[in-house]
Amino acid sequence: MVQARTIRLWSRIHTWTSLVCMLFLLMLCVTGLPLVFHDEIDDLLEDEITAPAMPEGTLRLSLDRMIAAAQARFPGQYVLMLNLKQTEPLVTVAVSPTAVPAPGNFHRLTLDARTAAVLGEEAPHQGVMDVVLRIHKDMFAGLPGELFLGAMGLLLAASIVSGVVVYWPFMRRLDFGTIRRRSSPRARWLDTHNLLGIVTVTWMMAVGLTGMINTLATPLFDLWRAQLIPVLLAPHMGKPVAPIPSVQAAVERVRARFPDRLVTSVTMPTAARFGSPQHLVVWTKGATPFTARMLQPMLVDANDGRTIVAPEVPWYLKTLQVSRPLHFGDYGGLPLKIIWALLDIVTIIVLVSGVYLWVARRKSSVRRKPLDAGRTAAAGA
Repeated sequence: MVQARTIRLWSRIHTWTSLVCMLFLLMLCVTGLPLVFHDEIDDLLEDEITAPAMPEGTLRLSLDRMIAAAQARFPGQYVLMLNLKQTEPLVTVAVSPTAVPAPGNFHRLTLDARTAAVLGEEAPHQGVMDVVLRIHKDMFAGLPGELFLGAMGLLLAASIVSGVVVYWPFMRRLDFGTIRRRSSPRARWLDTHNLLGIVTVTWMMAVGLTGMINTLATPLFDLWRAQLIPVLLAPHMGKPVAPIPSVQAAVERVRARFPDRLVTSVTMPTAARFGSPQHLVVWTKGATPFTARMLQPMLVDANDGRTIVAPEVPWYLKTLQVSRPLHFGDYGGLPLKIIWALLDIVTIIVLVSGVYLWVARRKSSVRRKPLDAGRTAAAGA
């Protein structure tokens, strides 16, 4: 009796946690499917600036030459940052007419790293995949949208755990993969729902929990900035912005000190909140597919170009950075992306079949009520 009551409780938890979060999870699965292949889709849809063909082994010029070329294109403007392409010999230089840039009021020049020739300017726009990512990330609701989707991730975890508790005893009595084909359509869909749910349970739990962690990115980074950055930069705040030193020399020193990391971008000395008035901020990432999303800033003193401070990345940001490649499945190349996409499609089937089973059960319950009432009246007569 106690066990039956416990199963009914877990069944209610599974039903209502699934129903509450189902529509949002379905949206996340549908938008997550193209995001798994975002690189490939961007290559098809976007007319990106590419490097011209040159003999293999052509040497790259210094980053200081890139800065000089950008300043020649926009005289008197401020260089904000450089982005280094890892797959092509390209460097993007952001310049602004003001020292503290206004949103959208800056230029992004793409230069050939071998000749310092300006290949074009990236126009600010939102591509198709940018819109899909924004829907998937926060539904255009900003931080409240992110936190709301994080709560849906918690409900998904509760739905998965309760579903295993409810259906595992029943599924153990069947051979794996068994679907009762001679039963009613509802019973066949129930077997299919349970089978696909068990097959994908580990993947759904991993993707759901890592997605929930990703929704905390903004508050976690703000917490890190509030705890560390003011203490680290306190001796330098209020000082005039230092002139830009040799960026190439600073990058080379970072590479020599941290040979296992790749330099992705460099932020110039600035009075804006994202940088330091007395440092170059050299952003690095891991060199392997799995660690490529694990970012680490290196602060290079702009006055001597030699002193390097590597702020410790706290455990909660490391957890966040580890969760990102697990969530999107983009650390194992195209084969892993295909596996992620197939599991995503199976999860969509599980969600839709769960709704069908709930509706079918409600209809069956409604039909039984008049029959039960009739039997009761007949027994009383």
